[in-house]
Amino acid sequence: MEYQLSFKVNNKIYLRDPESTELGRQIVKTAIDLIYTLGFEQFTFKKLALELKSTEATVYRYFENKHRLLLYILNWYWSYMEYLLEMKLQTISSKKEKLKAIVALLTHELPESAGQFDYNKKYLNEIVIAESSKAYLTKEVAEINKNEVFKPYKDLCARIGECISDFNPKYKFPRSLSTTLIEAAHHQQFFSVNLPRLTDNAQGRKRTDFAYDFLQDLLFKSLA
Repeated sequence: MEYQLSFKVNNKIYLRDPESTELGRQIVKTAIDLIYTLGFEQFTFKKLALELKSTEATVYRYFENKHRLLLYILNWYWSYMEYLLEMKLQTISSKKEKLKAIVALLTHELPESAGQFDYNKKYLNEIVIAESSKAYLTKEVAEINKNEVFKPYKDLCARIGECISDFNPKYKFPRSLSTTLIEAAHHQQFFSVNLPRLTDNAQGRKRTDFAYDFLQDLLFKSLA
């Protein structure tokens, strides 16, 4: 059975809702494929239009610039992550096991789903690892934040923070630890492949396994 996960993305990010048309969904889907292949720096609307066999003007009807398109992709991803987290936690009663499940979700590839316009989860995961910091490491971050563009990311951090507080109510920094876990999951996986001497990952070990063990150690020693 085919299905498509759809999340309400902040309408301040786009000019026209991509979910409202088949072309809009194809723009986002193809952009994910291209950003994964080329990297965000080399990705342009001209290249996207060529891949779509369309025009740059068509793409600009949906997004003001490529940074806004990246924000849209990341918002969708964080909403999907929170959805997966809630589904996973419903089946777990142990507070410790909930935290382990969170770490596993943050460090492993996302499950695929079917559907013509469903986004490639492997590519999404790789884009988040390599490119997500570019969404907020910008001088305009304060202005962008006024429109609650980062709300899905904040909501995910808050949910993880709640689980941390449930496990240890006396711990003073649950949200700071939750954001540290998320960002460390990205950095350690990226470094393991590209700059391994910035990690303690043994040569040949899967980056996901290393990141999982490292984050578990960091998390539970912090909460001890």
